[in-house]
Amino acid sequence: MSKRVLITGGAGFLGSHLCERFLKEGYRVICMDNLSTGRSENIEHLIGNENFQFIKYDVTEYVHVSGDLDLILHFASPASPIDYLEMPIQTLKVGSLGTHKVLGLAKAKNARFLLASTSEVYGDPLIHPQHEEYWGNVNPIGARGVYDEAKRFAEAMTMAYHRFHGVETRIVRIFNTYGPRMRLDDGRALPTFMWQALKGKDITVFGDGSQTRSFCYVDDLIEGIYRLSQSDYVEPVNIGNASEISILDFAKEVIELTGSKSKIIFKDLPEDDPKIRQPDTTKAKEILGWNAQVDRKDGLKKTLDYFKNLSNQ
Repeated sequence: MSKRVLITGGAGFLGSHLCERFLKEGYRVICMDNLSTGRSENIEHLIGNENFQFIKYDVTEYVHVSGDLDLILHFASPASPIDYLEMPIQTLKVGSLGTHKVLGLAKAKNARFLLASTSEVYGDPLIHPQHEEYWGNVNPIGARGVYDEAKRFAEAMTMAYHRFHGVETRIVRIFNTYGPRMRLDDGRALPTFMWQALKGKDITVFGDGSQTRSFCYVDDLIEGIYRLSQSDYVEPVNIGNASEISILDFAKEVIELTGSKSKIIFKDLPEDDPKIRQPDTTKAKEILGWNAQVDRKDGLKKTLDYFKNLSNQ
């Protein structure tokens, strides 16, 4: 029998791409999602595949899956500021209760467990670029703390299950990622800029635009996650593109790519918004043999085509 994987948050942006990848690798895939931020459209092309099963469910409740499981990927969580600021309690619950429930399932099934963590565990970093040994600079009571601390707790819970119960665990710290199946309204810079440019609206840059981000195309990220899931490495691993760009320069790139006549306007920087964000990917290179392959301009063209189709629907 082929191996069996449970992907929580499997109808989300990243989760749906993971469902495809693990089906391609010969796994039987169970996709679990309550569709609070995930979308059924992301997985509708997989319905009917005999190796794919969708379960609409909230993982903060008791989680039961019949039969054997070889691997669990825990990707259930709001991930964009607009989502986790609108759903602060749910975000904290899925990072704490949800992680606890799914780790319990991994223990019961003797399955390997991979946690989707985030670069946000580094907060507004005081070192640059950010390596995995950095403990971060997070405001636990700020508005963004609901996401940052949920993920930091999830990492602590994951390592506790590894050390105390002997569960095979992996932790990926995901940096800014983009590509098809992002929601136009998810509030992050890339889909927001592209939607504004396509509609000819002013592009809103927060602060003076000097804050930086490092954007990784989704195919590269999925490759890194897959390699980590098959590896023997227990400690957290950064996966992201180390090519850094300021938000202002990124807005100009989007305008040029779309041929838009949009103007750039500036608004106040949100509370605790990170000033810099760039992954140190040394571990991913050395341990997984992974490196980002897709140039940002090539990835942006593919993403733009997807958003054009969305805006025409």
